[in-house]
Amino acid sequence: MSDAAQPTAAEVRAAADAVKAAIDHHLEAVERRSGDEDPAVYDAFNALAAAAEVYDELLYDRHDEVTPFEIPGAQDSLPPYNGPEEPHALSVLIRRDYAVVEPQRLLAQAQRLADVDPDARAGGGAAVVGGSVHAALGVLFGEYEADEIASRHTEFGLEEGDSTLWVAAAEELPEPGEWLDAPFDDADPQLVVCRFDVSAVFDEDEPDEGEDGPAHNIG
Repeated sequence: MSDAAQPTAAEVRAAADAVKAAIDHHLEAVERRSGDEDPAVYDAFNALAAAAEVYDELLYDRHDEVTPFEIPGAQDSLPPYNGPEEPHALSVLIRRDYAVVEPQRLLAQAQRLADVDPDARAGGGAAVVGGSVHAALGVLFGEYEADEIASRHTEFGLEEGDSTLWVAAAEELPEPGEWLDAPFDDADPQLVVCRFDVSAVFDEDEPDEGEDGPAHNIG
């Protein structure tokens, strides 16, 4: 970056003062919060994250230096909650990513299920003998609940990637079959009460939290 494009020392100092003010505001919001989901605390958190990000960028541009702190997931955090105050229904949206790291293990497990349980063939068991990972996945996920696969993924030749769980509020339960054609189209971040993220990206700062990394609750 050229000297002409660099921020001034006064701009860096102003950004630092904004961070200090945001810290005070966040602490005040926490001390006055009315509950776990107080929107004032959420807003103060986001304001602190934004101020810290601006300061970090200006500090680097001006002095080629960085700050020692980071707020995980601040840029991707949820917007302010805009759902019912007293939800009468909820939707739990889950995404879990896996890499197929041991295809032969996956095929062997699926074939075992297909051989033992004729009903497993409805998920593609008959094709497992041909070495189809596609068919093996159909058998595996047709036989086991997603939570059981998550807890036993290494047995099936899978490696966990990132995962997230959203709890979204609603006024009432949808009618049966109402959203089956497009189950995720109505996922509104403003209705999310809380979310829990697990990612290897968090491991760098918290290496002792365990093999799968810590879950970060946002919201």
